[in-house]
Amino acid sequence: MQIPYKPELPQQPLPIVIIGAGGIVRDAHLPAYKKAGFTVFGITDKVQEKAEQLAAEYQITHVFKSVAEAVAAAPENAVYDIALMPAHFVEVLQQLPEGAPVLIQKPMGDYLAQAKEIYEVCQRKRLKAAINFQLRFAPFVSAARYLVETGLIGELYDMEVRLTTFTPWELFPAVKVHERLEILFHSIHYIDLLRSFLGDPERVYAKTLRNPHKNLSSSRTTIILDYNDSLHAVINTNHDHNFGPKHQESFIKWEGTKGAIKAKMGLLLDYPHGVPDKFEYCLLPEEGQEPVWETVELEGSWFPDAFVGTMASLMRFAQGETTHLPTSVEDVSKTMAVVESAYESSSSGGVEIKKHLIN
Repeated sequence: MQIPYKPELPQQPLPIVIIGAGGIVRDAHLPAYKKAGFTVFGITDKVQEKAEQLAAEYQITHVFKSVAEAVAAAPENAVYDIALMPAHFVEVLQQLPEGAPVLIQKPMGDYLAQAKEIYEVCQRKRLKAAINFQLRFAPFVSAARYLVETGLIGELYDMEVRLTTFTPWELFPAVKVHERLEILFHSIHYIDLLRSFLGDPERVYAKTLRNPHKNLSSSRTTIILDYNDSLHAVINTNHDHNFGPKHQESFIKWEGTKGAIKAKMGLLLDYPHGVPDKFEYCLLPEEGQEPVWETVELEGSWFPDAFVGTMASLMRFAQGETTHLPTSVEDVSKTMAVVESAYESSSSGGVEIKKHLIN
């Protein structure tokens, strides 16, 4: 079966100005843009040496000392790519030109109130703003979306994300010390992904937990998104499984009335090196026959290929090639509402067990 999964590129790519020169820019943004043939006009970072190093490595012509300097020199049709921590978003957004297209690193704020402030700035300045929830554009997700949207696996009634691995948080020093580590910076990807397939849940049940032997705010989470009495949507993450690769897992699974899909997210196994992804699907056969799982070879992975999709969709939207911006601030604000509710659920605790009838 031929499954379309590659992102649609803009007819005329726009020049990109990157604000931030951290690890995610080095490891994902710049390799993705190079692969797609996008031109990075300039880059800026508060630590100019970091910006200069990346500029030299990726042949970026302009290195700016500040956001204001970058905006003043940028072409009128530039796309701004903000790759900073959430606390800096509003300050940067306020400096961008009216109506500019901008891709903002996830999450959309540390708290829901901050997300609202970010949204209001984007609205006031009429920015064409999207959040970089790039998992939606990973090759295995795009392939699954095709099978779901064409009805090949029937009505979707079960979706699960499971991660049992060992994550080296020391690679993300600014994130590692955050008081909202696991859901806000990792499981948020899966909340947003489930929303993109299933819509907005009515309720959420969640518990996020710390490891007693690590100085982290949280490293394991279970989240149930409540839609109705037949649609099962669950996220289970365990970043502490440091017992070798034998029983480590990293997958997304979709089950429908006519078939199922399972995608192995290889990036998260032996991170940051990763292992190969695997995409499989099974369509229910005629009665009396055994189900057969088919494997489809897909090019690319979450890093860096999915980052092409978020930027390409923004460029196409900014130029009127499409009226749909998948990860718009309007849409992602709903993901942030689920995140906030998950933290509230985790804090409020479960239902207290009733006393035994017999003493």
